[in-house]
Amino acid sequence: MSQTTVVIATRDRADDLVRTLTRLAELRVPVVVVDNGSSDDTVARVRREFGQVEVLALGRNEGALARNHGVRHATTPYVAFSDDDSWWAPGAVPCAEELFARHPRLGLVAARTVVEPDGRLDPVCAEMARSPLGRDDDLPGPSVLGFVCCGAIVRRSAFLGVGGFHPVLFWPGEERIFSWDLAASGWACCYVDAVVAHHQPSSSRPPTAWRRRVEMRNDLLTTWLRRPAAVVLGETFALAGRALRDRDAGAALVAALRRLPAVVRHRRPLPAEVERRVALVG
Repeated sequence: MSQTTVVIATRDRADDLVRTLTRLAELRVPVVVVDNGSSDDTVARVRREFGQVEVLALGRNEGALARNHGVRHATTPYVAFSDDDSWWAPGAVPCAEELFARHPRLGLVAARTVVEPDGRLDPVCAEMARSPLGRDDDLPGPSVLGFVCCGAIVRRSAFLGVGGFHPVLFWPGEERIFSWDLAASGWACCYVDAVVAHHQPSSSRPPTAWRRRVEMRNDLLTTWLRRPAAVVLGETFALAGRALRDRDAGAALVAALRRLPAVVRHRRPLPAEVERRVALVG
């Protein structure tokens, strides 16, 4: 019996999700789908066509926090994340389970992610493979402080211990602060080339300008939540400077400022050693 549950957060992508679930069925692993208030027939279709899949229908869009619900619902020691347009290669999950068993401080495995349909490597994987943090002797791959969520497998106890994905960010870019929090709690996050995920980006995607704005917003929010005051000021003034000539940067700054009260409540600067490593990564 598998020691890993696959958790998928989805919203309004029933066709993509059905394709992913069909592929995951071949792996014989438990799957939990967390629906972020879809307006299409996602929930009914999954329940009708995939009786073995558990569905958590939130009735609202919680962004990345939907995955937190899925992890809490899972009962296995490990959780693999898929998006509704991604899936795991045969052998990937057992390989990760073996690595977790052999490496007690391993909290997260960042997989090699292959972008379909042309089979190219996600450029982020090349960056992780040459991480400036290097590789510790007791770990199975280069240490990283970031990952692609649709290509990540976590130790459930580590995930829950740091509180999962952060409530202030919503989505996207939730991976970076999560990896920092893992490191601050003594867990390692490693890139492992032998663990493989596939990602075929959905044709149903948000507008590029909107995504750019929320990415800039969340980059700044992440800095506010965890980095030292000098870095916070520097990054804030840098985005403000960009806002003078870039409408998207201005919108990102305004959106971040709206969340400042929540940042104040949740701010927890990183330990000095973790901050040193974050600064090294850049």
